[in-house]
Amino acid sequence: MNVKLVLCTGIVSIICLSACKKNPTSNPQDEMLTLNQLQVIASHNSYHKKDTSIIFSFLDSIKNALPPEDDPKELDYGHLPFDEQMNNYPVRGLEIDIYNDPQGGAFYNRKINSFIDGLSEASGVPELQTPGFKVLHIKDVDYNSTYNTFKQALTAVKTWSDQHPNHLPLFINIETKEDGPSQNPTLAAIGFLPPPPFNAAAADAFDEEIKSVFGPNMDQVLTPDRIRNGLPTLNAVVTQHKWPKLKDCRGKVVFIMEGNCVPYYKAGHPSLTGRAAFIYADLGTPEAAFLIRNDAVPQQADITARVAEGYIVRTRSDAGTIEARSGDYSSMNAGFTSGANIISTDYYKPDARGSIPGSGWTNFQVKFPNGEIARKNPVSADTVNVDVSLKE
Repeated sequence: MNVKLVLCTGIVSIICLSACKKNPTSNPQDEMLTLNQLQVIASHNSYHKKDTSIIFSFLDSIKNALPPEDDPKELDYGHLPFDEQMNNYPVRGLEIDIYNDPQGGAFYNRKINSFIDGLSEASGVPELQTPGFKVLHIKDVDYNSTYNTFKQALTAVKTWSDQHPNHLPLFINIETKEDGPSQNPTLAAIGFLPPPPFNAAAADAFDEEIKSVFGPNMDQVLTPDRIRNGLPTLNAVVTQHKWPKLKDCRGKVVFIMEGNCVPYYKAGHPSLTGRAAFIYADLGTPEAAFLIRNDAVPQQADITARVAEGYIVRTRSDAGTIEARSGDYSSMNAGFTSGANIISTDYYKPDARGSIPGSGWTNFQVKFPNGEIARKNPVSADTVNVDVSLKE
């Protein structure tokens, strides 16, 4: 047989087979669910590393002189690096606390170290000398972080997102902070200094730091402008049920800001026009698409009502190591049942001390009943006929 004829026949056959193949069926979840119809587990203070034993012992020794909200036992938790949280546990939300540091160096020294023999007040961490937002829990006291700068934390998120292009939308809670020991007059008198405040320049710098990592177009970021998609306000997205479909949110990151920078961040940006992040807003205001209701048990009915209306709501399943010590799942169960979209925890994995008899800890762990990465929201998606378990 002529070689050219055989080759030609083979090519025609391949083309025919390709043309006759059915297009792969799309995931019905991607087509039928919208961004507000998910429920995910997030980690709280996701960057946080435990204090060293010497610092924790010192704090414990002076706890009677501290206000109740500064009880050191509430600091006795730590987290894995971001990629390990998301690769090995059902974590699809993070929280990053940031402080303003426009000149650099405001967090280089750790004042508490000066009261402990053998510790240097100077951190020795070069990146803390550079201008830009810093990541830590409490200035001068609870400062151990996996990522010392906001850019480092953002880079870790971006790297993971690049490696998992089909990931479910990743919710990043950003708490902007100005608090610290200096708010106590006695501590201020002995040398604890206040952190730099937030202002309009800091609000703009926040967006610039995100753009410096994710690119000027922020193609991987679901910004307010993209979500609004021509509607007059973000609240209209909620009231008109115009959240984007899940298929348009895969591989994307959503930033939500709370704290001291919020007034500056929304000023001059109606409904957050041109901004990189959303805010946790007051109900019904133009910026209101995300709400925060951290007390899942007493606020359960309110959370359910708001989720049913179309808002995306964040709550907590545990706080201050209390549930990890007591084994109390009431907040977790209330959060799950309420339909809260983002349920934040320090215990996507149990504390290792829970397996030690008499330690005062339990094997408390926050996870969905069947170990899902994420699931269809039981309130906002209760009538959507797709599998409960979400896949990547």
